[in-house]
Amino acid sequence: MNEKLSFENTEIAFRHSTNADLNRAYWLFKVINVNFLVKIGPPITNFAMNIGLPIKGIIKATIFKHFCGGETIEECSKTTANLAAGGVGTILDYSVEGEDSEQVFDSTRDEIIRTILTAAKSKSIPLTVFKVTGVARFALLEKLDAGLKLSVDEQLEWQTAQDRVLAICEMAHSEGVPVMIDAEESWIQKTIDHLALNMMRFFNKETNIVYNTYQLYRHDKLASLIADHAVAETEGFILGAKIVRGAYMEKERKRAEEKGYPSPIQPNKEATDRDYNDAIIYCADNVNNIAFVAGTHNEESCRLLADLLNEKKIEHKNPHVYFSQLLGMSDNLSFNLANANYNVAKYVPYGPVKAVLPYLFRRAQENTAIAGQMSRELSLISKERKRRAAKV
Repeated sequence: MNEKLSFENTEIAFRHSTNADLNRAYWLFKVINVNFLVKIGPPITNFAMNIGLPIKGIIKATIFKHFCGGETIEECSKTTANLAAGGVGTILDYSVEGEDSEQVFDSTRDEIIRTILTAAKSKSIPLTVFKVTGVARFALLEKLDAGLKLSVDEQLEWQTAQDRVLAICEMAHSEGVPVMIDAEESWIQKTIDHLALNMMRFFNKETNIVYNTYQLYRHDKLASLIADHAVAETEGFILGAKIVRGAYMEKERKRAEEKGYPSPIQPNKEATDRDYNDAIIYCADNVNNIAFVAGTHNEESCRLLADLLNEKKIEHKNPHVYFSQLLGMSDNLSFNLANANYNVAKYVPYGPVKAVLPYLFRRAQENTAIAGQMSRELSLISKERKRRAAKV
């Protein structure tokens, strides 16, 4: 068992943080802990940005600085170096959302390719990522998922979208840089799954390049993982799997209720936790031909995987196994795992402040929705501040 692995060691968890960083994080999480402020913050901020009030600087110096690497790849280099000093890798995540034009889709494809080329030159960036809705229109994916017939123009649009995904995965393959395809809403996910599996057929013959994402808060996703692994074994390629709990629960339940179909979401948190941990166990059991990233802020799941690797005598640095957390959260997991020599990488979102606001607001709202997460972050930060004060 993993006797020496402790997620309570705040000296290791916050070694990369200056006193100013810790103080900013302390007050930021204090504010996020107040649900009322998190609810009224987004509309007020959007309104202020839209009428040109000079609040960009305030946002950039506070919530943006904590959860994002910068506005450009170049601006992320300081964060990447800071994480690397603690043994933690960076996943550059271009987090511009809600755009819907062919021109923007092309420029997003080009930006994702830039993240791959940057990663190819840096051992500190072991993985890359993109969303299919960054390079394809949501409504088009929705139509495909529903099995509706596409017009001639839409068929051409879909071919162009697939070509963008192919270009990204081809570059990842030629540079030897793994790329993860993020999960999205259930009513476009079938199309994304199909696309991801096809990319694996092309590029995962010899090594793990393309990963699909499995959201285990869906009750059907453990079965999907096992079925996809069977396909990979039969057809002779490595399955790339990012295992997460999920990010669209409220939206999923609301849509299912409005449209009168059964919710795809698990009945309770216990069912999600059980399927998540079962997925981790399944991947570890099949580590030779499943390359997986355990994306989680859950201490029990992290400890389970760390213990599994030890029990199965799987090298901590096995390239088929990564732990992953978001920048600005759960440093006690990321840095203590890295200190114990496990593969760990943080998602480092970046992009223009205004374009990344939806991501930032979602982070804040998700954090208040996670029972105990904020008080946990605050207690760890407080513990480290006291430890440092006692040394002075």
